[in-house]
Amino acid sequence: MDRDTFRGEPGPTRYRDVACGLIDASWSGKTVQLAGWVHRRRDQGGVKFVLLRDRTGLVQLAFEPERTPAEVIAAAARLNPEDVLSIRGDVEARPAGAVNPEMATGEIEIRVREMEVLASSDPLPILVAVPPEEELPSEELRLRHRVLDLRRPELQQHFVVRHLATNAARASLSQQGFLEVETPFLTRRTPEGARDYLVPSRIHHGEFYALPQSPQLYKQLLMVAGFDRYFQIARCLRDEDLRADRQPEFTQIDVEMAFVAEDDVFGACERMLVDMFSSTLDRTIPVPFPRMTWAEATESYGTDKPDLRIDWRIEDFSGVLGGRGFGILDGAIAAGGRARGFVVPGGASLSRSRLDAINDAAREAGAKGALWMKCTEEGFTGPAARAVDEETGPVLRSDFGLTAGDLLVLVAGPDSESSPALDVLRRQLGAELGAVAEGERWVWVTDFPLFEADPETGAPVASHHPFTMPVDVTPDALLADPFSVRSRAYDLVLNGTELASGSIRCHVPALQRAILEVLGMTPEQVDARFGFLLEAFRYGVPPHGGFALGLDRLVALMVNVSSLRDVIAFPKTTAARGLMEGAPSGVDDELLADLGIRLAAKRGAADE
Repeated sequence: MDRDTFRGEPGPTRYRDVACGLIDASWSGKTVQLAGWVHRRRDQGGVKFVLLRDRTGLVQLAFEPERTPAEVIAAAARLNPEDVLSIRGDVEARPAGAVNPEMATGEIEIRVREMEVLASSDPLPILVAVPPEEELPSEELRLRHRVLDLRRPELQQHFVVRHLATNAARASLSQQGFLEVETPFLTRRTPEGARDYLVPSRIHHGEFYALPQSPQLYKQLLMVAGFDRYFQIARCLRDEDLRADRQPEFTQIDVEMAFVAEDDVFGACERMLVDMFSSTLDRTIPVPFPRMTWAEATESYGTDKPDLRIDWRIEDFSGVLGGRGFGILDGAIAAGGRARGFVVPGGASLSRSRLDAINDAAREAGAKGALWMKCTEEGFTGPAARAVDEETGPVLRSDFGLTAGDLLVLVAGPDSESSPALDVLRRQLGAELGAVAEGERWVWVTDFPLFEADPETGAPVASHHPFTMPVDVTPDALLADPFSVRSRAYDLVLNGTELASGSIRCHVPALQRAILEVLGMTPEQVDARFGFLLEAFRYGVPPHGGFALGLDRLVALMVNVSSLRDVIAFPKTTAARGLMEGAPSGVDDELLADLGIRLAAKRGAADE
C-alpha cells in the first residue's frame, strides 16, 4: 500500500501555491505564495526571520531591507505568535552555515517580497511553540484551549499517523473481501455491560433510543442477512468510569465474518495489522502471533493482559515453602490460597526501603501484602526467608533457578487477590530494573471463562459479552454449572495492553437463551430485549465471529503516548466533560417539556 497516496498533499488555493512543509531545495529560484501561522519570530541584525507553520511543517521566512519593501518589514516587526499570513517571496538556498538539519525545509528559506495579514491573534493563553526545555501547560489548561493545543506540530503528527493507520485498515480489509457497512446510531437499549447513553424520543414520549456501546448485534444480523464479511470504523459510546486509556466515546475497527473459526479471524486481523504497521510506520511485524490460554496467562503472569516483554513468570511456591512453620504462608495455604511469586534476576540490589514498599504496592492492588527474600552465596535473607530451611534452600536454587543476587517476590492468598498484585509488582519492578525488552510482543489470549462472578454479589456476569459461543456444552449443563464453562472468546494483547477483543458468536438459539437466563433474565425479558435477534436466528444463521480493535489505543501505542487524549481530537476529561465547549450542559425547560421530561431532584440533595 502506498502511504503517500493516503497522506496526500494540499493543492494550490487562492492563498498559497504549496504547503509550507513541502518546499525543498528543488524549489530554489522559484517565486511562491505561502499561507500559515506565525510559529516564532526573531530579529538578527537588520533581518527579521519568521517561522511560518501549517500542518505539513515549518518554513523560514526572511525579511531583508535589500529585498523586502520597508512597509512589509515594518508589518513583520508587529507580528504576534499565531497571526495568520499569506506571503509571496523567492525560494533560495540557505548559506552553508545556516542550514538547519532539524527542519525538513532547513536547506532553503523564503525571501519575502509581499505579505498580507489574514487574521491577527490575541495574546495566547497557552503557547503553541513550546520551547523544548519547557514543560507543557497543565492538561486541563490545554483541554480548555484545545484548538491551540491541536496546533502543536507533535500533536498534529499523531493525527497524521491516525489517518494513515485508519486508511491502511480500510484498504486491507477491503482487499480481503470485507464490505464497509454503517449500522444505526440510534438503537434500542440492549445491555452489554456498561451503562448506555440514552436519547429521549420527542415523537414517542417516555421512550428512549440508546447510543451504541458497539455494533455487536447489528453485525451479527448482517451475517444472518448474508453479508459474510463486514467491517466498520465504528464510533461507540459507554457511560462508564474513565481513566487515561478509556473515553466515553471511542473508535473501534469493527469486523465480523461468517463461516469461520478462530484461525480465520486471527488471520484476517493479523493481515490487517501487518498492512497498518507497514504503510503507516514502514515497519514489519512478525505473524502469526503466538497464542496463550486464559488459564496459562493468569497462572504465569497474573493477568489476562500479559506484558511478555518482561521475562519473569509467576510460579507456585506453596509446595516448597508451605508447611515450614512460617505462619503467614501456612495460614494462607490452609485457607485455600497459594504462595505464588516470581524471581527477579539481580533484584537483590534494590534498597531495603524499596523492597519494603512492595508490601504497600501489593495492598493497593488488593492483596493483604507481599513478602520478599534475597538469595546470597551464603543463603537467603529477608522476611520470607523464615520459610527456608536446609531442605528448601537447594530446591529454590535447583528447581526455581535462584542464584546469588536474585530476589524472590511472594504474595500469599487466594488467586483473586494474589494475581492482580503479582501483575502490578512484576510490571513495576520490571520497569525499575530495565527488564522490559524493546519492541512489540503480541499474543492472542484464548479460552476465557464464559462467566465470571460479580465482585459484589457473586452472581454470574459475562466475561466478554453474552453473545459468545460456549465450548462443548448443552443448555442444561450450562445452566447447572455456568462457572465451569469455557468460551470461544479471545483478546489480542500488545505489551500488556488489550488492543482487540472478540469471539466466535453463539448462533444456537437454545444456547443463547440459556446464557441470558444465567445472567438473570426471564424468558419474557429475553424476548423483550433480544427477540429480534433470536427471531432472525430462526431463518438460517451461519457460524460467525469477529473482533473489535481499539483504534485509539493502537494509535497511542504507535506514537508512544500513554493517554488516549493525545490521539483524540476533542477528548473528554476523566470526569467525562468537554472543557473547551462545556459539555455536558443544561437545557431549557421548554425543550425538556417538548421531550416529555421533568427533572427530579438530585439523589441525596436533601442531605447536602
